[in-house]
Amino acid sequence: QVQLVESGGGLVQPGGSLRLSCVASRSAWSIGAMGWYRQAPGKERELVASIQTIGRTKYADSVAGRFTITRENAKNTAYLQMNMLKSEDTAVYHCAADPVVLESATSYAPPAWGQGTQVTVSS
Repeated sequence: QVQLVESGGGLVQPGGSLRLSCVASRSAWSIGAMGWYRQAPGKERELVASIQTIGRTKYADSVAGRFTITRENAKNTAYLQMNMLKSEDTAVYHCAADPVVLESATSYAPPAWGQGTQVTVSS
């Protein structure tokens, strides 16, 4: 089973930027889709962004135009560049992976799931 380790969270002011990293324990070529979910207190889990092995990306409407997901398969790593951060982006961000595709349904359980990194947007 693949292990995922996130880093890069922290405290940032509104309008600022952060970059999250997710390192996988085995070759990204064999993992399939990688992506980021977020969970804020009192809110449902949200699929923020996902990227296929070949680079096809998908974004939630709430972050489109502000967040960019990329991956470096040679480094077994996925990144989430977050710009123009808002207070409503505050959440724990989890990296996830699935051999085929990551789903947005809250009933879906990704086969691989990281422990999460806290992102707090506040002045």
